[in-house]
Amino acid sequence: MRRRWRQQQQAEERAAMRCCAGPGPRGGGALTTLLLTAFLLSSADGSNGTVNWKTKQANSYIISRIKAAEKNGEISNDPITFNTNLMGYPDRPGWLRYIQRTPYSDGVLYGSPTVENVGKPTVIEITAYNRRTFETARHNLIINIMSAEDFPLPYQAEFFIRNMNVEEMLASEVLGDFLGAVKNVWQPERLNAINITSALDRGGRVPLPINDMKEGVYVMVGADVPFSSCLREVENPQNQLRCSQEMEPSITCDKKFRTQFHIDWCKISLVDNTKQVSTFQEVIRGEGILPDGGEYKPPSDTLKSRDYYSDFLITLAVPSAVALVLFLILAYIMCCRREGVIQLVHHSAIQKSTKELRDMSKNREIAWPLSTLPVFHPVTGEIVPPLHPDNYDNTSMPLMQTQQNLPHQTQIPQQQSAGKWYS
Repeated sequence: MRRRWRQQQQAEERAAMRCCAGPGPRGGGALTTLLLTAFLLSSADGSNGTVNWKTKQANSYIISRIKAAEKNGEISNDPITFNTNLMGYPDRPGWLRYIQRTPYSDGVLYGSPTVENVGKPTVIEITAYNRRTFETARHNLIINIMSAEDFPLPYQAEFFIRNMNVEEMLASEVLGDFLGAVKNVWQPERLNAINITSALDRGGRVPLPINDMKEGVYVMVGADVPFSSCLREVENPQNQLRCSQEMEPSITCDKKFRTQFHIDWCKISLVDNTKQVSTFQEVIRGEGILPDGGEYKPPSDTLKSRDYYSDFLITLAVPSAVALVLFLILAYIMCCRREGVIQLVHHSAIQKSTKELRDMSKNREIAWPLSTLPVFHPVTGEIVPPLHPDNYDNTSMPLMQTQQNLPHQTQIPQQQSAGKWYS
């Protein structure tokens, strides 16, 4: 069964090659976009396929989900996703891109190979995953890259189509219609699609899921004749001003695209490779530029031994000695000079001030309050002498005197209840 599947695959690949080698629709000329179908069967694990791609041309490869979901002649509706990578590497080459919208849609490999990969077979591993049964199948795609330098296309124009997604633009009939419209405006002898890129790969934003909005796609086409006057209208100052004000420019040939393609003329890019000036500039030696020293000559294996003792002393010994001296000074200040001269003088001054305050408090002569001392005798009216001598220590004397019989104090007779006085 595997041999029969391989024969069927080779036959359909040859038929696809013959179909795509002819002239494109609407006189597209050398339209060589390849649209091939990959057959992934669970019983054909590890099978190989071969396609031929050219540089400076948009190439694509369709991975059919229907063929991958086919079992015993019946097509299941299982969700299937595909994973693509360069054999021996976790990802694809930088020039090759892959897209699959949903597990129920086909996958598309597309890209424009670089000149560096010419003549080198690129093996892409395509792995199919059945998300319901968890079955896997692998298909190896061998891409033979050929050069397309025989017919140079120096004039290149890049269009931004707002109402298309990249997988829709890669369809042969849609791309053919677009190249036919461009040929009617440009009138070249040779016209090819050089590269097709999604707007998301150029930093665009994912559109909102409303009103069937599209991501947008950049399509670069190349021709062998200069740009037409219609394409040059974008460079007019009036149109440039309208683009700076986010307004639609006035392009006479826009109606030839408007029926199917909505082109953003403010994002069109015109490149004329015939006027490309070489960016190489001769280096003028002056200040800040070192003279050319020739090739680098590494030192020989027989090197002289070097004494690192002096380096050791400078690097470790000197800083260590300085740190040790600082540590000793700090230790002497903290441990050996705890009772310094300044501290002793301060302490003695405090003691002297305390003693003077105590002496002054003993010798002070302050009048006693009249409420505590009898100034006049209650009977004779004579002045009563002070209760304490001058040298009496009154620092601990309470403010209020206790009720006791003191000398020179006359008792006041108390009145009895019978109305008589007793001494």
